Amino acid sequence: MTLMASVLAEVPEQLNDLLQRNLAKIETALAEVTLSEALQRQLVRALIGSDYVATQLQAHPEWLQDLLATGDLVDDYEEATYAERLTQRLAGVDDEKVLHRELRQFRQREMVRLVWRDLNRLTDMRGTTRELSWFADACIDAALEWLYQQACQRWGTPHSRPDAEGKRHPQRMVVLGMGKLGAHELNLSSDIDLIFSFPANGETDGERKNLDNQDFFIRLGQKLVQALDNQTIDGFVFRVDMRLRPFGSAGPLACSFAAMEGYYQDQGREWERYAMIKARVVAGDKAAGAELISLLRPFVYRKYIDFSAFESLRDMKAMINREVRRKGLTQNVKLGAGGIREVEFIAQAFQLIRGGRDAELQQRELLNILPQLPEKVGMPEAAVTELVDAYTLLRNVEHGIQAIADKQTQELPGDDEGRARLAFAQGEASWDALATALDQHRQNVSRHFADVIAPADEGEEQDDDLRSEWLTLWHGLMDDEDAIGFLQEQGYDQAPEALKALQDLKSLRTVQMLQQVAMERLEAVLPLLLTAAGQVDNAAITLERVLVLVQAVLRRSAYFVLLSENPAALQQLVRLCSASAWFAEQLSKQPVLLDELIDPRTLYAPPNQETLRAELRLQLLRIPEDDIEQLMETLRYFKHAHMLKVAASDITGVLPLMKVSDYLTWLAEVVLEAVLEIAWRNLTEKHGVPQKAPGVPCDPDFVIVGYGKVGGIELSYGSDLDLVFLHDASPNLETDGDRSIGNSVFFNRLGQRIIHILNTFTPSGMLYEVDMRLRPSGNSGLLVSSLKAFDDYQQKDAWTWEHQALVRARVVAGSSALAERFEQLRQSILSAPRDEAKLRDDVVEMREKMRQHLGSKTTGGTEDRVFHLKQDRGGIVDIEFMVQYLVLRHAQDKPELLRWTDNIRILDSIEAEELLSAEEAELLREAYKAYRAAGHRLSLQNQSGVLGDEEMTEYRRGVAEIWQRVMLD
Repeated sequence: MTLMASVLAEVPEQLNDLLQRNLAKIETALAEVTLSEALQRQLVRALIGSDYVATQLQAHPEWLQDLLATGDLVDDYEEATYAERLTQRLAGVDDEKVLHRELRQFRQREMVRLVWRDLNRLTDMRGTTRELSWFADACIDAALEWLYQQACQRWGTPHSRPDAEGKRHPQRMVVLGMGKLGAHELNLSSDIDLIFSFPANGETDGERKNLDNQDFFIRLGQKLVQALDNQTIDGFVFRVDMRLRPFGSAGPLACSFAAMEGYYQDQGREWERYAMIKARVVAGDKAAGAELISLLRPFVYRKYIDFSAFESLRDMKAMINREVRRKGLTQNVKLGAGGIREVEFIAQAFQLIRGGRDAELQQRELLNILPQLPEKVGMPEAAVTELVDAYTLLRNVEHGIQAIADKQTQELPGDDEGRARLAFAQGEASWDALATALDQHRQNVSRHFADVIAPADEGEEQDDDLRSEWLTLWHGLMDDEDAIGFLQEQGYDQAPEALKALQDLKSLRTVQMLQQVAMERLEAVLPLLLTAAGQVDNAAITLERVLVLVQAVLRRSAYFVLLSENPAALQQLVRLCSASAWFAEQLSKQPVLLDELIDPRTLYAPPNQETLRAELRLQLLRIPEDDIEQLMETLRYFKHAHMLKVAASDITGVLPLMKVSDYLTWLAEVVLEAVLEIAWRNLTEKHGVPQKAPGVPCDPDFVIVGYGKVGGIELSYGSDLDLVFLHDASPNLETDGDRSIGNSVFFNRLGQRIIHILNTFTPSGMLYEVDMRLRPSGNSGLLVSSLKAFDDYQQKDAWTWEHQALVRARVVAGSSALAERFEQLRQSILSAPRDEAKLRDDVVEMREKMRQHLGSKTTGGTEDRVFHLKQDRGGIVDIEFMVQYLVLRHAQDKPELLRWTDNIRILDSIEAEELLSAEEAELLREAYKAYRAAGHRLSLQNQSGVLGDEEMTEYRRGVAEIWQRVMLD
């Protein structure tokens, strides 16, 4: 078929080649149809706007004729249309693989229709999102119904427990659609956020075996996710994200109404309120689902006017802004400034604040909420009009981006062809015209967002005269003598050095080549930094540290804006860089952490372990589960950001030493839990779940054991992690997946994957350096041992120093049941009877070897003598070895010695058991804390753990005397 000249004349020249490529793909389809001029125009717009449409019509040429003959391209569907057609299509399907195929082929045909209609504006944006949501509802519900019937045939029908009259009621699953699905706002390539629930606990009425209801619905849920999400030769139906359920990926896939209500009442967080606004029953038992929504409504909508929502949404937007800067998402029409998310936040802020008192604000769809705001909260009509117009354009552009390749992206194209085809698809004459319209609408959104949620701080006006003086110096318009005098006036103790640091920065080629906007931003922030640095005691050194950071972000000048617009963050930066070389170096390596300085309330208040766990879960929720690279980056940012917060509190004296170590250890544990979950999910998706016994899956029957500082809750800033991996599955069984592997192979790969996630260098560095040498047989042993093999090794082959190490060992992540068995095993090994003389000789011999190889060495007289905090006589290791010796020597009849793994509390137990005098125990505790505090301070200055020989002499002498009495006399 040849297109009419009048149709081709409307195609921009630079898109002709693209059009011809896609026309060539669908030659077979075109041979079967005759198209009017109007339909030719529609075809051109569809092929220029969507490679996906071309690919599908190439694979299924009969679809074009069918879509035209049925009128489906022209007609709007009713809500029931998708369900009716899918029901007919699945009638007679009796095989799960056939179910998957039918669902996917139905999806591809209907998506061609939806994309065609959207690009040709045969329906408006709301029509597209509404039909996409109806389509998703139909797919979920039809797949669920088919799978439920199959599950009931296999395991019996689930029933509730007997009620007061002794009746048991059949149970069906309720599927909640969250986010855009819940609000009938799905885009052309959305994933779908689902939560699975069921009314009540009970069990099935199977003929051979009964399952409890939760087990039944978890298995049904797994089948449903596979039916929708699995990628097959026919593609997929929808990408499914289950991480919004209670406890996220760590929680059960399905839980009862009572469990849902209890979770949200007791543990629901502000961001979960935000997510629940759009929750809707999309499939399953609709009547029971209405009851569930009613149960959850008090959690979402408070009876009082709730202004805390502003703060919660402001915090969420700040997190998104950090993500945008970190990932370079400024061209993202969803997450970037003035994007779709900001419009959503404006509407949802007022829903959360006033929805409990005004039922009309409890609607899910954003475009039903915005028009109410003038009446409900006094928002100007003009502002609402601007927001509606901006949202409509942004969603249309989002659809245009996704239509190209059926990809889940909101990023504006960066190439000329991509920009031209998006502009054409949006009906704009050029990319410049579309970009101008987008910029104007996004500026409007940002302005209204700032007015509602994030009012700008009214910082103090700059001292223009002082700013002018600093810039005169910066531009080299002062002679050196005047410049040094000016720096001295501004508080610089070593003015010549400060001047040289500034001149060195100015002479850098990178600075000389800065574009005008970046130079303006640099010159806006420099006077502020220079003034602030002059107000600290070590001004010149602080300036040098701060300018290293400035140099690191020269090509990312958005950080200069962040500092100039957040005076408090700038003050924190200077203060902390003044106090710590380590802190300054961390920021220079990862400038994205500057975001953490903005809010002093969080900077100097490190969260507890449960809050850390919840925050990391929320951050990981935002990333597709299969995007390992981005998950690794997020873990690193999370770890570095919280380590920075701990350091800030440490530097300023907010946290004492013991609390610093607590927080750093909690941080490591939370990260390890997440890493294990990611690695487990990644491997089980490939190979299935390992079997603990035939038909009994592991859950996960794997633990990470922390030794050394992490085991002893004594982590410092640069500490590596001494880890051992254990499992408790049968070595003779294998995983239950299609690509099954033996249990031993699975757990070995799991260990390798964990180490890879922790050790690998990414743009954000590594998470933790891992030392696995304490596993059975060290580097020559298996990476992952079974608990039985570990026990055998410890009982028969372990050296005394390995039992010493076990004193500080504890499970830091993994199965709680296996953790209990490990602790029983640990106590059994440590309390075994030992030959006192041999034990003492072994400990002393090992200590002497370490001192000779690792302690300080002098080459001459007393002037070069130093004290190595850890390894020298009277130092940290002497205390640790004495503690371990006393535990191994006396645990057989004093089990209280095995209760703790940290040295301070073990020393408390040693004192309580009268193995040391109160004076000796107190001296060892105080010396240990003093040594560790000194080590922390040295770490924060990027210095090794070495002091002058004249320091800590009383502690060293006291420790050495106790060592002599306990270990040698």
